[in-house]
Amino acid sequence: MTIQKRQHFLMIVVLILFIIGSSDILAAEKDYQQQYCKGQMEYVLKDRTRVDCLTEDHAIEYDFGKKWAEAVGQSLHYAAHTGKRAGIVLIIGPGDERYFKRCAALIKHYNLQIDLWSVEK
Repeated sequence: MTIQKRQHFLMIVVLILFIIGSSDILAAEKDYQQQYCKGQMEYVLKDRTRVDCLTEDHAIEYDFGKKWAEAVGQSLHYAAHTGKRAGIVLIIGPGDERYFKRCAALIKHYNLQIDLWSVEK
């Protein structure tokens, strides 16, 4: 096999692994929504954004721990459009506790009207 063919082969392998890894992350988030949401999943707002879980009281964003800051903005956006209380469920794995603490500290510091929960990976 020539060097060029090896490089081409390696690029294809890396691309396949990247696609597989990305789809696992997306599927895993949806798995948590399906397991824990006690309301309507993927509720579509007028601006075409989607609330991960809309319950009688909350508009909830599910996200992985490292995306905690993004979850804050999304949950507030969903709450503003639904009239529900904002909620965040952080999916926390080993070593991710710092993300939950950061999110909780920000919510407390600014007295944000967001309820925060976590589930383990």
